[in-house]
Amino acid sequence: IGREQALAEGKPEHIIDKIAQGKLNKFFQENTLLAQKFVKDNSMTIEQYLNGVQNGLTVTDFKRIAIGG
Repeated sequence: IGREQALAEGKPEHIIDKIAQGKLNKFFQENTLLAQKFVKDNSMTIEQYLNGVQNGLTVTDFKRIAIGG
């Protein structure tokens, strides 16, 4: 889909794959729990926080919250 969008926008052929990969990476950062920014410290992801706090720490439950509008 990202590749098709870039083509439709008239982007140069040599950067279309990079644009598509960037859109895919952004999707995963926003939609997978471990890749999301840690709400109490935006400088790290949830995965980085879990790895740094204690070895063997895992997510057992989570709540969905919305920040902003």
